[in-house]
Amino acid sequence: MTSLRPTTPRLVAFDLDDTLAPSKSAIDPRIAAHLRALLRVVDVAIISGGNEAQFRSQVIAQLGDADAAELVRLHLLPTCGTRYLRHDGEDFVAVYAHDLSDDEKSAALNALREEAERLGLWEANPWGEILEDRGSQITFSALGQQAPGDAKHAWDPSGEKRLQLRDAVAARVPDLEVRAGGSTSIDITRAGIDKAYGMTALTEHTGISLSDMLFYGDRLDVGGNDYPVLALGVRSIAVTGWEDTAAQLDELLPTLSAPAVSGP
Repeated sequence: MTSLRPTTPRLVAFDLDDTLAPSKSAIDPRIAAHLRALLRVVDVAIISGGNEAQFRSQVIAQLGDADAAELVRLHLLPTCGTRYLRHDGEDFVAVYAHDLSDDEKSAALNALREEAERLGLWEANPWGEILEDRGSQITFSALGQQAPGDAKHAWDPSGEKRLQLRDAVAARVPDLEVRAGGSTSIDITRAGIDKAYGMTALTEHTGISLSDMLFYGDRLDVGGNDYPVLALGVRSIAVTGWEDTAAQLDELLPTLSAPAVSGP
């Protein structure tokens, strides 16, 4: 496992799919317990390509009886940081949302479909919709939004298909940001509004510097949608799945919850 620098983070951030949970699945009770433990001592952020509804079902609904004092320290950034939600004491509400224009959405959707078809990557019998308009993000899911995890992981284990499609689409929409997302996805947002933008927004709204943050993600490779966080200079740890993340947090949590040294 990657060892941490001695600096103790004040905010711990995570990707969601394939980092905290299997793609589009609820977090495991072990991860839920770790998030609750983190929220007692540090701020926690989740920044992922998923939409707000996924954040609510995959994470919030699994946190049990977490109270407002815990939830106010939880920062949710769906659609790669193009939206930012914080708890107002009753519910999570939008701090900002950078939605794509109709013309931007149309250009992104057309480029994704046409380039996927040209490259032979358009699935004839998908599990659900392949293209999704998430308001501030257009997402391509090669096998469909409801594809089972084993099929998704088998589709492009090397990442070559996603990178090929990403490059082809990026050339078609040079004014938009195109990133390889999860195991089968491509995410498109406004240019310059990616996970680095979201992490920078966290510094502005929390007062916590980037040097005091720690990030866990499964796509820290160049071109992956977690890479902008690493490129920004945030301490980042690559994980291979939620079980790996849980094991990493087993090591991190004792360093955060150690009691303060009492004075004389």
